[in-house]
Amino acid sequence: MPDSQPTTLSATTALWAGIVFSVAFAGLIAALDPLLAPIAFAPDTGASHYYWMLPDPTGLTRAVAWACYAAHQLTLWGLIFAAQRQQPRTTGGLHWFNAVALAANAFFVLLHLVQTHVTYDGLAQDVSIWSSQGSVVLLLVVVLLMENQRRGLIGGKRVPMLVESGRFLRKYHGYLFSWAVVYTFWYHPMEATWGHLLGTVYTALLMLQGSLFLTRIHTNKWWTVALETLVVVHGTMVAVLQKNGLWPMFLFGFASVFVLTQMHGLGLPRWARALFVAAYAGGIVLVYSTIRPWPNVNEVLRIPLVEYALVFVVAGLLAAGAFVWRRHSGKPKLSPS
Repeated sequence: MPDSQPTTLSATTALWAGIVFSVAFAGLIAALDPLLAPIAFAPDTGASHYYWMLPDPTGLTRAVAWACYAAHQLTLWGLIFAAQRQQPRTTGGLHWFNAVALAANAFFVLLHLVQTHVTYDGLAQDVSIWSSQGSVVLLLVVVLLMENQRRGLIGGKRVPMLVESGRFLRKYHGYLFSWAVVYTFWYHPMEATWGHLLGTVYTALLMLQGSLFLTRIHTNKWWTVALETLVVVHGTMVAVLQKNGLWPMFLFGFASVFVLTQMHGLGLPRWARALFVAAYAGGIVLVYSTIRPWPNVNEVLRIPLVEYALVFVVAGLLAAGAFVWRRHSGKPKLSPS
């Protein structure tokens, strides 16, 4: 196994190269879209229906999608395991496993494009659309829990009862995040709608972040908050394209989390935070006075209420697991400090 000494390549350089690759890849998807064979999709039946699926899937199309997903997933889990066994220090350069993870993710991203053009279907034929959306929500919730000790949960205030579960997740979150991102990545085919393209860029950036673990850029507060807040753009754009009028719920719902939590970890001066709050409140007043009926303004609270409730649900489940673990093993803590 290679040693854990970092390479001379800067992780920051790799980050910017990965961002360029992610955006350029979306352009490649759009350019190749005319080559996709036309498909007579089944009629859309509502929120639980995923539209972009073959109407007549075969065992082969299903097997190819699941085999590609499994290969991608197991590769990344193996790299995380290998890195944790070596316990290298966090550096500004790339470790061997970072370089391998970057190359592996690039390979599987390209493979998914080829697979879409050959067998088309992702995992959507066999699993619910809510599982794909839920995996990303879980990722965002776990980030809130992990970051509680650094930036607090609400208004910069830490919640002491979340400390132990946050410590455990900081050590093992790579496995969960890898599953969440890779699973939702292989759920969808690589279509060229704006929703799909934004989703592909977002998941590619999350894979890029996952590839840079145990480097200093992986915990850079500006980069990590940028990843968290990209869901504002993606969620709002998808809602706009669905033409159901609910885009303000996604825009202001995810923006609520930024105002309540995420901006407090950036070290912003008080006046800057006040400007964000003013822009947020002003946007709500404007939209719900002109576009959406004012009685519907309560919908901006739905997303933050769900996210913050899930923070405590996840923490509670981990605490329950820790209790069982301690009773049967005699271990005094949920995880090493």
